[in-house]
Formats: sequence, structure tokens, C-alpha cells
Amino acid sequence: MTGLFREATIDLDALSDNTRHLRRLTGVEVIGVVKANAYGHGAAAAAVAALAGGATRLGVATIDEGLELRRLGVNARILAWLHAPARRFDDAADAGIEIGISSYDQLQAAAAASRGSDPVAVHLKFETGLSRNGIAPAERARVLAEAARLERIGKLRIVGLFSHLSNTSREDDLAALAAFQTACAEAEASGIRPELRHLAATAAAIDVPEARLDAVRIGVALYGLSPFDDRSSSDLGLRPVMTLRAAVAAVRRVPAGTGVSYGYTHRAEAETTLALIPLGYADGVPRQASGRGPVHINGRRYRVAGRIAMDQFLVDVGDDPVAVGDEAVLFGDPTLGFPSATDWADAADTINYEIVTRIGPRVPRRTVS
Repeated sequence: MTGLFREATIDLDALSDNTRHLRRLTGVEVIGVVKANAYGHGAAAAAVAALAGGATRLGVATIDEGLELRRLGVNARILAWLHAPARRFDDAADAGIEIGISSYDQLQAAAAASRGSDPVAVHLKFETGLSRNGIAPAERARVLAEAARLERIGKLRIVGLFSHLSNTSREDDLAALAAFQTACAEAEASGIRPELRHLAATAAAIDVPEARLDAVRIGVALYGLSPFDDRSSSDLGLRPVMTLRAAVAAVRRVPAGTGVSYGYTHRAEAETTLALIPLGYADGVPRQASGRGPVHINGRRYRVAGRIAMDQFLVDVGDDPVAVGDEAVLFGDPTLGFPSATDWADAADTINYEIVTRIGPRVPRRTVS
């Protein structure tokens, strides 16, 4: 350990390599998605590493996330696509953030943020079957006509057209692609000819080449995680970026029958050693993985014993020699022998996206190269 109580190490070289690999694989522009603090990895550092690996734009959910990147010195093109009702876009326009537009009202708000001869850059999002945000088919003609008018008079610059896929099946994704192509054709008939059409996020970027179009939005794969149940990170040529570790904080020898943690859901079957790990659900370690989450200590893999508490959990290491200060790795690169974020996702009945994204601010991030 580095003397820290707990930490998440972030391998920026791995992040750049993952970006580079996906850029070669897809053959189109990569929009590096760094929303939600880069899926828990640290947005500014991840953004710089993704750009170094060949990403040409960054994607965030909210304008506030984009503004934070600007405050931290990231000057790349940034697209933000999820907005509060009645939000004004003046701050986004002033910061040069491209705005995803999902409704007529948002279109008008973007135009209102235009300053003199500086049009506001927007991407029009179409609803193509995911039933979330996006311009509804019934509203499309009205929005496209107004968007084209606002572009002609210099209020807007329509940079892109986009949508999102459900990843339900190849058939569902191809149906959504067809719906998107219809919407793009209607936009062109309205006089709109953007730089980019982007539809595929990570899963479709890898598995549905027809959906790559002009750009792909890569999220979880930047961080070296697979979006698929049947293929691992290494199967996809990716290197996990985050390693979550802590120092063993206490070691206790206990007799058979000793109860472990809240509720005594685990009792020692024989005399054994319990190692205390100072990470808990306040740090993002899922309580749902109690009794199942894997932990690597001194070259061996163990399981969480009993319930995960807010700040800590226990591991039953039997008679193995474990001492205070030994390194405990919850997840990292499985090719190095560590459990993976997917292992923890399986233990918690969730997905690896959630495991890394939920790692909380009490856990310091340490970047390594």
C-alpha cells in the first residue's frame, strides 16, 4: 500500500489504450463518455486520457458536468444531453458546450442563448424506441422546421443528430437504426446537414457495425469493462482501469461459533482468523454482495464474511497468515489475478457499470501510468 487507508488506483495508460483500441475497431470518431465522474474514475483525468487515446469529443449527461470539466481546464468539444425542465443554456453556450436537444422548448432555449453572431452548437436527439428523452416522432416535423429556420438565421449550428439503442437484441437495434435513418432523412429534407450522426454506445459500437455511422459514444469500455454477459474485458482486448484496494485494518483470532458482523449471518465453523477491511457501503461497496463479494489478499481469494457495513466488512481467512497493513484488493485487472468489477456485479446481482460508478468520494483516486 501507499500509506493510504483505502484507495482506487486509476491506470490512465490503460484508459488511453482502450480508447485507441476502440477507435481502430470502429473506424469512426469516438466520443469519450465521462459522465458521472467518468463512471467513478475521475472526470478530468479520464477526459485527458481519452483524448490522448484518440477521442475527439467528450460526452456528459448534464451541463454542470461539462462546466466542471471546463473549470478543470478541459478545452475539448463536449456534448451534454440531459437537462432539467426549463433550464436556460446561457452558461453552456458561453462555455462552448454542445447541447443535446430533445424537445421544441429546449430548441427555443438554445436559440435564446445565442450571442450576436455566435450560434449555439446543438445535436438533435430523436426518440427511436428507448422511450426516454428525444424528439418524439409526432413532434419531429415541427422541431426540424424550426431548427432549420434557426440555423438559417444564425441562432443555431446543428452539429449532430443522435439517438440511443436498447441493446435488447440485434433485431431491436436494427429496427431502431431504421427509425433513426428515417429521422435523419427527414432532417436532410428540411435542409439540415450536420457533421455527425451518432447512435451506437459501447455495446452496439462493438457488435452492430451498421450502427457506427459517423461516430460512436464509448462509455464503459473506456474503463476496460465489458458490456456483455458472455465476453470478458480481455476477450474484447480491454484493460480494466480501476483497482479498488484497502489495507487490512485489524486481524482477530476467534473460536468456532463466533458471530460475524450484523445479524450473525455468518458464524465461524472452526477457530479462524478474521481480517477487517475498511470499506463499506458508504464507499460504494454494495451491501447486496454480503457473504459473496470476492477479496484478494496475499495471493489468495476469499469471500466477504457476513454483512457489509457502512464503513467496513470482514473476511474469514482461516489459518492463512494475514497481518494488519496487508493489501486487500476488491477488484482490478483479472489477468493479474485480482477479482473483477464483474465478479462484484455478479455477487450483488447488478452490472459492472454500477460497481465502479458507485465508488464514493471517501475513496481517494490515485492516478498511475
